[in-house]
Amino acid sequence: MSRVPADHRLRAVLFDMDGTLVETESYWGEAMAELAVRLGGRMSDEARAATVGSSMRTSMRVLHDDLGVVRDEDQLQADARWVTDRTAELMAAGIDWQPGARDLLVAVRAAGLTTALVTTTPRRIAEIVLGAIREDLGQDPFDLTVCGDEVPARKPDPAPYLQAMAALGVEPGECMVIEDSQPGIASGLAAGVAVLGVPTVQVPATPGLTLRASLVGTDVPLLEQLLRPRDLATADA
Repeated sequence: MSRVPADHRLRAVLFDMDGTLVETESYWGEAMAELAVRLGGRMSDEARAATVGSSMRTSMRVLHDDLGVVRDEDQLQADARWVTDRTAELMAAGIDWQPGARDLLVAVRAAGLTTALVTTTPRRIAEIVLGAIREDLGQDPFDLTVCGDEVPARKPDPAPYLQAMAALGVEPGECMVIEDSQPGIASGLAAGVAVLGVPTVQVPATPGLTLRASLVGTDVPLLEQLLRPRDLATADA
């Protein structure tokens, strides 16, 4: 898909959730670590890193391979349900914003831009986070939410972002994706959208991707600047 034309302006910002807006990845990690113990082992740091941003099915296969256990389809689904339920319990204790994320979301809304939440997390778990965000902000800051159980294919496939843009009526060159994981970044880029990444693991340099250590200091003028073709080369701010 072609990159951003010079005359396009920013109309929509598409946010990932876990690890990007809110610090919930630790809950998923804790739940998977507990499952590993239930299965008689310990999840390695390498395996945990490989599951960040992945679908639950992929995460379960990574975990099973890491432990050297063989689980049939019914057992895989049961393990996925256990992790999802346990994560929901942990999230109920409270959710924290990622540094700079709240300020950026508020600024995007104040600028009148369209917003979407595009997450691999299933709807019933995402609603826990959305409820906390709505309570904190006193409003629903998203015009659209797309969850992992509502798309034909999950990240790194471009389907979630393509679905969001179609529903919002915006073109790739009018959007910015905010992501933290390799699968999420790959999904946004494959959908033809410029991506601002705040990854916790090393991500390869890719045209259309800008990397920052965090969202602190990120504002709407910066996002608008990143849509310009000369700014689409990878940068590390």
